[in-house]
Amino acid sequence: MHDMADNTRAAPPAPPGPGRRLRAGAAGRAVAGWAASFRHRLRAGEAGSLPVLLVLALVWIVFQSLNQNFLSPRNLSNLGVDIVGTGLIAVGVVFVLLIGELDLSVGSVSGLAAAVFAVLNVYHGVPEWLALVVAVLAGTAAGTVQGFSFARTRVPAFVVTLAGLLTWNGVMLAVLGTSGTVNLDENGLVAMLTNYYFTDDAVAYAVAALATGAVFLSSYLERRRRLAVGMPHRSLHDIMVRTAGVAVLAFATAYVLDRFQGLPLALLIFLVLVAGLDVLLRRTHYGRQVYALGGSVEAARRASLSVARVQTAVLAASGTLAACGGMFLASRITSVSQSSGSGVLLLNAVAAAVIGGTSLFGGRGTTWSAVLGILVIQSIASGMALTDTPTAVQLVITGGVLFAAVVIDSLSRRSQEAHGRA
Repeated sequence: MHDMADNTRAAPPAPPGPGRRLRAGAAGRAVAGWAASFRHRLRAGEAGSLPVLLVLALVWIVFQSLNQNFLSPRNLSNLGVDIVGTGLIAVGVVFVLLIGELDLSVGSVSGLAAAVFAVLNVYHGVPEWLALVVAVLAGTAAGTVQGFSFARTRVPAFVVTLAGLLTWNGVMLAVLGTSGTVNLDENGLVAMLTNYYFTDDAVAYAVAALATGAVFLSSYLERRRRLAVGMPHRSLHDIMVRTAGVAVLAFATAYVLDRFQGLPLALLIFLVLVAGLDVLLRRTHYGRQVYALGGSVEAARRASLSVARVQTAVLAASGTLAACGGMFLASRITSVSQSSGSGVLLLNAVAAAVIGGTSLFGGRGTTWSAVLGILVIQSIASGMALTDTPTAVQLVITGGVLFAAVVIDSLSRRSQEAHGRA
């Protein structure tokens, strides 16, 4: 009986075949390699967007626990529109921070652009599209004047733009005159910037699919270029993981937006501009000059770069984006007043760029830094509004997050210097 029991006992499972072992081994090596590379980047002070993503996740978790409407489709959709105006201004601040300088005039320039548009369109009957173009060009002109002054006199940019803050605010008040508040057409072109939504669900999902495809194609082509010249490059596994992460985020965002009113036009314009400017900075000769200038002005000058021209162009870009941001802010409330561009707008724009990961020392950061930073700041503001928390507390929390970002930037800089990368 004992022998029969032994004979009828289930046989042990067969060992995995060589194919399964190879696949498991390759996956394990890929994960281990990614983990080792990540730890090395952290030790070298290259944490990337991880700190701000953790802060954003913490903010969302806390406010969702305090108010169940925080992560509702309605509130997230409003959040997506609210970040656009200040976010565009913050992107301009990123350009200036990349060369190791600071633009303090962006708030006043945004108010000036909005005032120029309102007076031309409402008081002088200029068509909206033409008034919009002139308003944006006014911001470009203001930035160019400041950039030329900074580049030629070599006075620190924050001093030049501090003078610009006062000057452009005065010009804005002169443009508005005694009119006070100018109400815009609530059904006009500018009002549509923040009031129009693509209600068809397919539009949001199509944009998500295009974004995913663009990320994969960009990463793959970059890998091929680096591989062709023997430079370090991402593995196909890393590219696929990155693309999958973007796909999850993009389609989840599309799903949430479609549960309310659909994809906001303002958010679409914002993301397209940010992506285009990111390509400008990371894939063009001009962008490489900006980063080189942020690394060392003297080294850039010895490399025969036109330092003055790049400095002027960077301040001009900042003024242009400030004007665009000012138009979106005016569109949100469909009015322009003598207080446009004032208050905490400048502080929020600078804080968004720094919180998002742009270095105060220059040479490190992307346009997406501004997106992450303004998302953190606006999430705090939105959560505070839902929980009826005083504005004073909001400012304290935002200031604390900004201070933490500056400390992380400083520690990262020291770590890079220790590793010979700064």
